Amino acid sequence: MTFAVWVLVFCIFIYTAGFAYKLWKGKNKIGACAVLLLAVLIVFVQIFSDFA
Repeated sequence: MTFAVWVLVFCIFIYTAGFAYKLWKGKNKIGACAVLLLAVLIVFVQIFSDFA
């Protein structure tokens, strides 16, 4: 079950980071930074909830 959750979190991270990349290419750098921060926080929350 943990493996399935990590695969799902990885897929969400990749999708969100890809959206941040598109925002960056569209000259929306503040929005891209915010979305990338959200993507990183998704991974950190999962790490925290998995090991805490």
